[in-house]
Amino acid sequence: MLQTLRNAWRIEELRKKILFTLVIVLLYRLGNSIPVPHVNVAALQSYFAQLQNTVLGLYNVMSGGAFSQATIFALSIQPYINASIIMQLLCIAIPALERMQKEEGEEGRKKIASITRYVTVAIGLLMGFGYYMLIANNGLLDSAYQGSIPAAIVIILTFTSGSALIMWLGEQITEFGIGNGISIILFASIVSRMPSSIISSVSNIIAGTLQWWVLVLMILGALLLIVLIVFVNDAERRIPVQYAKRVVGRRMYGGQSTHLPMKVNMSGVMPIIFAQSIASLPATIAMLTGSSTDGWFQKVFGSNSLLYALIYFLLIIFFAYFYSTIQFNPIEVANNLKKNGGYIPGFRPGKPTSEFIQRVLNKITLFGAIYLGIIAVVPILVSHFSQTAALTGISLGGTSIIIVVGVALETVRALEAEMLMRNYKGFLN
Repeated sequence: MLQTLRNAWRIEELRKKILFTLVIVLLYRLGNSIPVPHVNVAALQSYFAQLQNTVLGLYNVMSGGAFSQATIFALSIQPYINASIIMQLLCIAIPALERMQKEEGEEGRKKIASITRYVTVAIGLLMGFGYYMLIANNGLLDSAYQGSIPAAIVIILTFTSGSALIMWLGEQITEFGIGNGISIILFASIVSRMPSSIISSVSNIIAGTLQWWVLVLMILGALLLIVLIVFVNDAERRIPVQYAKRVVGRRMYGGQSTHLPMKVNMSGVMPIIFAQSIASLPATIAMLTGSSTDGWFQKVFGSNSLLYALIYFLLIIFFAYFYSTIQFNPIEVANNLKKNGGYIPGFRPGKPTSEFIQRVLNKITLFGAIYLGIIAVVPILVSHFSQTAALTGISLGGTSIIIVVGVALETVRALEAEMLMRNYKGFLN
């Protein structure tokens, strides 16, 4: 990874993209430090200190601590993620949107992206209103602005505009930076929490509330998890492909053997992000509308409950299949092989080939989905059954590691692809 970054830095165009991405991330971090007006930030932080193991603690981790400080970027990328989920599901359910996405090409994708932006603003308004109600119901506004309608409008619009600005920043990274803009912002949010987590762990060891061997086991578990993620992320199923010989003019083409690579974890880290947003939705709605943190609903749907773990696991499997279906079309692959004179040994070109590819795709997608689900849910189960207070936040740490490592691998892969395009020595050279 470090070697890839050094090689990318030597290329002027890539160096500009990396610097542009770093500037955008810096602007995002600055926005995370600017609180919205009329909120008692000190009281809000003391309130959130009791909610580290709830769904709001999860949102706080994903926003880089902005959620507990009510900054202008408190909603982080959650409105955009939810809007993307809604639009991708609608593109399957509504034929007009599906035609716009597939038949109109780049122009259709731009229209869908524009609709997604409007949906993001609408969801941002709803989440901003819910967050304001949470603050107001718990007496966390400045005393002079309790019950003030103008103050409520300012706070809600500030939250909404912050979520829209984050969406725009992510799009700028995707277009002018190193790509994966929203993922990069999420990566920056999670990584920014690591220094404070390390300091907190060391303080707990000094205070005697955390045994040193427990911290060592947590670090070893995190390292093993990183190794597993990297190993499975690079794993692929290779289907052998044979090309028939054909004569064009006086030259003979084909007659070579190659393979069709199919990645085990084709959808990357997106099923985790999407499943997390949907699974936490019931508890989020209940909490933002004033539900008690000790109520039965929060205990059933909280981020450490067994029901939450089950819903989370099933949603990861669903979104893994959903993304593999979007990214890989067996019928299209089979038709391309047939047009180019290629075939899979033992299967006739056309429908038998596409059916075989579909069966292989289903098997490796199931394996990849179960792998993602297990490494996402096991920390939640450990946190649920643990009686040690120091381990109450382990479920958040496990999800964070998955996202951070997944985004880092995707970014390195994107940089390697950019360098390959610039250094490839083809027949023109």
